[in-house]
Amino acid sequence: MSYEMMVGLQVKDDKVYAEYREAMQPLLNEVSGGFRYDFKVSQVLKNEEGRPINRVFAIYFENKEKMEAFFSNPEYLQIKERFFETSVDATTIISEYER
Repeated sequence: MSYEMMVGLQVKDDKVYAEYREAMQPLLNEVSGGFRYDFKVSQVLKNEEGRPINRVFAIYFENKEKMEAFFSNPEYLQIKERFFETSVDATTIISEYER
């Protein structure tokens, strides 16, 4: 079993966002996490929350506790501040679930 999230983003700088993904990947590997799907989206037909979305992905972790540990890791938070905050305009958590 694993814990997953479907996430929608509005990426404004693909180059810096790619640097974010590269920098955070070793930390994600440490918690046995990864990406199942990753899409660049050109048209959104329905958007309940109204935030713009041009990227959608499924990210997984061994369990919810590992996910929470990953997102609260001080090293991850530095990476997020350096790359994510400058490359992403909006984040929408579409769903969270156990698989």
